[in-house]
Amino acid sequence: MRDRTAQQSPFLSSAFVLPPYLLDRVARHGNARLRALASDTLALDQHMRGLRAGMPRISSISAQARASSPGQVQRAVYSAEQGNQLPGTLVRGEGQPASGDPAVDEAYEYLGATYALFWEVYQRHSIDGAGLPLIGTVHYGQGYENAFWNGEQMVFGDGDGEIFNRFTIAVDIVGHELAHGVIEHEAGLVYQNQAGALNESLSDVFGSLVKQYRLKQNAEEADWLIGAGLFTSAVKARALRSMAEPGSAYDDPVLGKDPQPGHMKDFVDTRIDNGGVHINSGIPNRAFYLTATALGGPAWEKAGRIWYDALRDERLGSTADFAAFARLTLDNAAKLFGANSTEHQAVKAGWDGVGVTT
Repeated sequence: MRDRTAQQSPFLSSAFVLPPYLLDRVARHGNARLRALASDTLALDQHMRGLRAGMPRISSISAQARASSPGQVQRAVYSAEQGNQLPGTLVRGEGQPASGDPAVDEAYEYLGATYALFWEVYQRHSIDGAGLPLIGTVHYGQGYENAFWNGEQMVFGDGDGEIFNRFTIAVDIVGHELAHGVIEHEAGLVYQNQAGALNESLSDVFGSLVKQYRLKQNAEEADWLIGAGLFTSAVKARALRSMAEPGSAYDDPVLGKDPQPGHMKDFVDTRIDNGGVHINSGIPNRAFYLTATALGGPAWEKAGRIWYDALRDERLGSTADFAAFARLTLDNAAKLFGANSTEHQAVKAGWDGVGVTT
């Protein structure tokens, strides 16, 4: 296993669940309380993006959490108690009973669900492949409207209760953020333009697979939504993103309309969001969806294995675009299942279906 963390791009300091353009909409179109909370969240997110170099290493964060033996997850969930100090107060360590706090217990369970997918399906021992403890802090900030992976741990806000529920509520969100750590260690994809959108898409892919594996769903049964349950019932939204139908996840007076394209003909050329990393990720997302549903059965077995092996492929450069990654998925499909196999053809059809030339 390669480790690109030492040469990581400066573009990815922390990976946040909500893109800044969505919070900016709330800051401009929400009521007075929502505008204030969204503005505070945007300011705190900007501050956190610059702090990663000064963050303590995981080993110093928690004496209780140490690298574990292969196949043994090691989790620790803390509470910031509405403050901003990390990691906060330890509430639940590995093997301890449920705390009764939904945010704590969801974080604990979903950290474990993410570990389970990577270990049981791909034989990967935690984020770094070497047993990195999985650390989460809940109740971060007051009305904080985001969650993030800072390179060391997961951090979850409680949301505002009007637009956003607590950010521990969706297992695929937790899986998505932890997958950013896997991508850091394997490919170091820069968080800008197509490479950044590919980074976001791969995190969505594995976040969705965490949910599907936990629910034991076949590709045909999955909802292919990212962040279902994150929005309150007052919002006109199904989820944060749709891998099956990019651009259809929400259409709300405050949030606006989901801007994701699902085909290269609709690629969004923009400077916001680091060149549209949360926007154009809809294109490779749909390519994976098309591949997985064409193959049927558990998506983690074939499509997921192909995408995982492509991520780990030594030829995947840190500035790879969609076409470069698509070619690697084709190569790895041929290695795993044979050239011109059903799996190989499904991968090609998936990328063709979104206009990515392979």
